Amino acid sequence: MPHLMVCNRPLSWTLTLVLGYLFYLLLGAMVFQLLEKQAEAKSRDQFQVEKLKFLQNYTCLDRQALEQFVQVIMEVWEKGVNPEGNSTNPSNWDFSNSFFFAGTVVTTIGYGNLAPSTVAGRVFCVFYALFGVPLNLAFLNQLGKGLSAHLINLERWVHKPGRAQVAQTLAMGLFLTTGSLLFLVFPPMIFSYVEGWSYGEGFYFTFITLSTIGFGDYVVGTDPNKHYISIYRSLAAIWIVFGLAWLALIFNLGADLMEKFLQLNWQKPDPGIEETPVAKLEENPDQPRIHIPS
Repeated sequence: MPHLMVCNRPLSWTLTLVLGYLFYLLLGAMVFQLLEKQAEAKSRDQFQVEKLKFLQNYTCLDRQALEQFVQVIMEVWEKGVNPEGNSTNPSNWDFSNSFFFAGTVVTTIGYGNLAPSTVAGRVFCVFYALFGVPLNLAFLNQLGKGLSAHLINLERWVHKPGRAQVAQTLAMGLFLTTGSLLFLVFPPMIFSYVEGWSYGEGFYFTFITLSTIGFGDYVVGTDPNKHYISIYRSLAAIWIVFGLAWLALIFNLGADLMEKFLQLNWQKPDPGIEETPVAKLEENPDQPRIHIPS
């Protein structure tokens, strides 16, 4: 088995990967702390200043009454009720919004801005996710296989003797370009127009959603001051499903390339151990270019 040599001692590939993974998490933690901690403190101080100004302007209120009102706002916000506007705001649980919520459950995006508040709703959500998440994975896996099959057919169509590498590059380039336009480039334009976001905010929402990170700081169709078409969030849910399948293929491909790169550049074979030759893709034209685990 190949090893990475550290201080003239072999280090297994698994341990190397674990250490690299932990290092990446520590690096992310330090960068996020450096970028966000000071901004958080500034926002907290600004909020305290605004509360003091509010009490000065409305002397009939005391600090305790204000804190109680803030607590009420926080409670309704946690239940998915937007404190802006009035009681005429659209329901968060009409069919279109419920369809969107069901999609965030089975895809495990979980924005966090809306959740069941009744006991029956929470119990149903647990069992719905219990069967829905595996169903979604099976659906995305099958959809990914279909995308891979189309990619292979495209590659065979452009394949010519002696130009296997060119054919592979053309097919992969077309796949990446088409998917990027459909799922990462054009959708932020639509969201920017409908939601009033900047293009950067729309792109941020697009990637955070399709990667199933789902922070919930940006969610479509939640502004009470805007009038959305009834199927807006349902269409967004359908876009999410197909975008998840495409981005999953990209992540799988990236993971395979990263693993091969690390093994080729950081590991050396043990002396005296003969490596088993691996057949090249060009010698097996029927082998899929992108592998989706079944």
